[in-house]
Amino acid sequence: MSDTTHDGALATSTPPSADAGLTPAQLATKYGLSVSGARPGLAEYVRQIWGRRHFIIAFSRAKLMAQYSQAKLGQIWQVATPLLNAAVYWLIFGLILGAGKEMPPGTYVPFLMMGIFVFTFTQSSLMAGVRSISGNLGLVRALHFPRATLPISFSLQQLQQLMYSMIVVFVIAVSFGNYPRLSWLLVVPTLALQFVFNTGLAMIFARMGAKTPDLAQLMPFITRTWMYASGVMFPIAAYLKDQPAWVSDVLLWNPASIYMDLVRFALIDDYGAHNLPPHVWAFAVGWAVVIGLGGFIYFWKAEERYGRG
Repeated sequence: MSDTTHDGALATSTPPSADAGLTPAQLATKYGLSVSGARPGLAEYVRQIWGRRHFIIAFSRAKLMAQYSQAKLGQIWQVATPLLNAAVYWLIFGLILGAGKEMPPGTYVPFLMMGIFVFTFTQSSLMAGVRSISGNLGLVRALHFPRATLPISFSLQQLQQLMYSMIVVFVIAVSFGNYPRLSWLLVVPTLALQFVFNTGLAMIFARMGAKTPDLAQLMPFITRTWMYASGVMFPIAAYLKDQPAWVSDVLLWNPASIYMDLVRFALIDDYGAHNLPPHVWAFAVGWAVVIGLGGFIYFWKAEERYGRG
């Protein structure tokens, strides 16, 4: 486009752009642009995770196989480690302190073993979750994928490890006169609910650990306190019978105690329903739903911030 000036010369001018005056947000909308790494909607996020289910399974298996790859005994340590812990606790609490004196003969050893194996499932999931983002920053920064796949993979790894341990648990149960019966099937929904709970908990601490990596150094103290408060080595109801009822109730209703006691109730003949708190299954489902779903949403809220800064 040209115009003639007062002295007869020609001057050119550029027509105004159609984008003039538009804000960056309006320009992005006009041309279909989006922020790189932006958090998708919750339904879309779930769909993306489901689409990577094969990666989640393969990644968890690879981590499980690599965990003891440098040890001569290899995968035997998956079972040997909690067994050695159980032996130490049995020596201290069983023989020296007599923690099983309130129980029928032959009940304390399977009681202790099941408590340690089941609590270790939650403890290991929590410890792996808190490092799942901060310990894999190279992967997080190099590839675009839903970050929740990492804590889910680590929780699944711990579930696979528990499956090896449960073989030992069944052998110990039978060795002390607890033979298979229908109640043993209750182990399946119990561990399924515990897995959902563990995964939600791992996601909560994965987000916290991504922002504060030093949190991983505090976790051993937190989980050790939780272990002693959950009745892993002693029956809570028997040892707190002289305390106010609410103290015993709080400890019995904590999720680690609930999942341990449900496994004990399923597998040990002499561990009756009187050892369980009221509405135990409602609490087992409630903890899984609240922590599992709540942890997932809490983790998803910070999706676009992982690996940055």
